[in-house]
Amino acid sequence: MKLTRKQLLAGAGAGALGAAGIYELVDQLTGAPKRSATPVGPLPPEQHVLLGVRTVRDNGVEVLVPPLHHQLVTLELTIGSKHDLQRGQVELEQALTSLEVDYAPTPAGLGVTVGWGLPYFRRYLPSHSPRYLPLDRRASKAKGKPVRALLDAIRFPSDPPQTILEQHDAVVLLRSDSLDAIADGAKRLVQKLDFWKPTSIRRGFAGGGFGGKQSLPKQMAMAAGVGGADLIPDRAELFLGFTSTQKAGLGPTRIANLETLGYSDGGPGGYFRHGTAMHVSHIFEDLEGWYINFTHAQRVTTAFRPTVSVPSGTMTVRQGPADVATEQENRSDYRRFRAIGHSASIQTTSRLLEDTTGTDGTLYPKGTAIPHRADFNTLDNPFFWSARPDVDQMSDQPAAGLHFVVFNPTSDDFNRNRLAMDGVLPDGTKLPFDPKDRGQGFNSVLTTTHRQNFLVPPRAHRSFPLVELLK
Repeated sequence: MKLTRKQLLAGAGAGALGAAGIYELVDQLTGAPKRSATPVGPLPPEQHVLLGVRTVRDNGVEVLVPPLHHQLVTLELTIGSKHDLQRGQVELEQALTSLEVDYAPTPAGLGVTVGWGLPYFRRYLPSHSPRYLPLDRRASKAKGKPVRALLDAIRFPSDPPQTILEQHDAVVLLRSDSLDAIADGAKRLVQKLDFWKPTSIRRGFAGGGFGGKQSLPKQMAMAAGVGGADLIPDRAELFLGFTSTQKAGLGPTRIANLETLGYSDGGPGGYFRHGTAMHVSHIFEDLEGWYINFTHAQRVTTAFRPTVSVPSGTMTVRQGPADVATEQENRSDYRRFRAIGHSASIQTTSRLLEDTTGTDGTLYPKGTAIPHRADFNTLDNPFFWSARPDVDQMSDQPAAGLHFVVFNPTSDDFNRNRLAMDGVLPDGTKLPFDPKDRGQGFNSVLTTTHRQNFLVPPRAHRSFPLVELLK
């Protein structure tokens, strides 16, 4: 079933927040996963933690089943006075609290995460943010000067010069199995509040073929008429095929907190303790280049490691602590194959190098993943809606891509992981790849269009952080 132009354009204009457009098809192609909507008890201090996520087994590996629907809205504040900021802080918190009364922070309910960009802190809190924004202890030691946990986004070696480094004031991430819950959250947090306006709306979905049915990414891409859609494996969780939500490949619930691994103390007085750093980017994926130019075996070695071999058709490739590649092994793979795997390269920075006891008292074994991803498939090109369509190079033509959302303890921690993906080893050594070298993991079929970092405060300070300190 290919969508009509009217369906593809259903998100255009002022009604974009409530419209679903092409993503209405998600519910027609698959029912919502069976999950309990029972209240979960006291809410965690972290607002970015999603509870009640179901686990299934695929190829003997535990896999988390993410929420079906995702919407991310970037925002610009439209107020300036201290009084308006304080009013906004009260009104936003009231709206967030009302949503928590109606929805549990689970896939069956509604997960809501609010993040704040450096433009917000610089413009509205210029005298408070230098003192209160948490320091990144590790990065500060490495640089020999203070480095904040929240940094401006940067371009990486494999990014094109056209990659836009965004400067939004805030971001709201909504996650749910229900489109109605997403629409309700967007209405109450954006449409009904007059202190900010949306600058972009980014929509998408997540879901694999774990139940034996043809996967949602393949069905959606084929319905939209995206080139290479017919080549997507029937059981693919993502457009590029392999399962990405392995439980062992995602950081445990609180490991991505600012303070858990001691990367930061959360700022003076622990104001931002139980918060995290959030990276948001949009990435185009070249499906034809991936499936036509790479055999399944080559896709496996590119996605994981040049020495990995699995039966043809395997989508879930084990990536537990015992499978983590070392920096030395990446060097060896490069010398031997002139290639590194995507997962293997990142594991040198994204996994714990030794057993670690966090500040929460949890023992995190060697090889435990640190970043906690919340990325989702999209057919946006590049966004569902934009307030500046010319700058964002908006197109009506659907395109396979990924809205990449990930929580790390600090922005620098994300940068280390992303540099490793480009062959920059933890000691700073750069393996000599060209930007689009197919030996450099996925990079030959990925194009990042936009990037920005945000600070996600704890639940207690999620609404206009630090504004209560204004005199």
